[in-house]
Amino acid sequence: FLLHMPVKNLLRYKVQIYSRHKSCIKKILKQSEEEKARLAKIEFDKQKLEIEKQKISSRKVEEKLEVEKEKIALKKEAAKVAERGIETMFRNTVRTHVEFSAMADSKANIMISINTLIIGIIVTTLLRKLVEYPYLIAPTFILLAVCLTCIIFAVFVTRPNITSGTFTKQDIEEKKTNLLFFGNFFNMPLGDFQWGMDKLMHDKEYLYGSMIKDFYFLGQVLGRKYKYLRICYNIFMYGLIAAVIAYTIAFIFNPQQHTQPFDLLN
Repeated sequence: FLLHMPVKNLLRYKVQIYSRHKSCIKKILKQSEEEKARLAKIEFDKQKLEIEKQKISSRKVEEKLEVEKEKIALKKEAAKVAERGIETMFRNTVRTHVEFSAMADSKANIMISINTLIIGIIVTTLLRKLVEYPYLIAPTFILLAVCLTCIIFAVFVTRPNITSGTFTKQDIEEKKTNLLFFGNFFNMPLGDFQWGMDKLMHDKEYLYGSMIKDFYFLGQVLGRKYKYLRICYNIFMYGLIAAVIAYTIAFIFNPQQHTQPFDLLN
């Protein structure tokens, strides 16, 4: 067919074929470019999606970190509040113990003053009258015994109890010594005391343990003080009643009825 075709027609046919091939190649190239663009867009979308996922995950991590930071801050704040509450409790307890101790000492001093005054009156006034009024011997000695016993128990209330005032490094290491009480260190050298206090201040458990021990022994001292004070007041109350009854009986049943009680003070 091509051999018998004229040259002019042959050239025209070749041009047509070339044009068709060129258009096909353009279509193929265009489709290839479109496919590349589509693939590039898909890849871009994938990368964008990965970036979004990373942002979301990083945001979640940041949110978790913020939540953890808030929890830690709340825990620290709660710990500070708890420590402040503990410090307030210790402070109020110490103040209460000291006030009770001062109250006990004040009451004991009152009892000592009153009974000393009564004994002074008895010694200076009544004792020299007992020869003239022998029926007053028993009531007078009852009153003297009551006053003297009250003074003894009142002195027990105010009498201090001091320990040896020494400790060893082993006692500090084993947390046995309470350095918050002066009776445990007043005989120690300054260097050993500073070393022990440094150990105490850097060990919260040891510090709180020492404060608890201090409260306990303060309570023991207060218990002893108020026990003796109660005994003292009971002796004074019942003893004074017994002495008044004894004096009343003595004045009623004595043979010298004309004697007036106030004449004894002259």
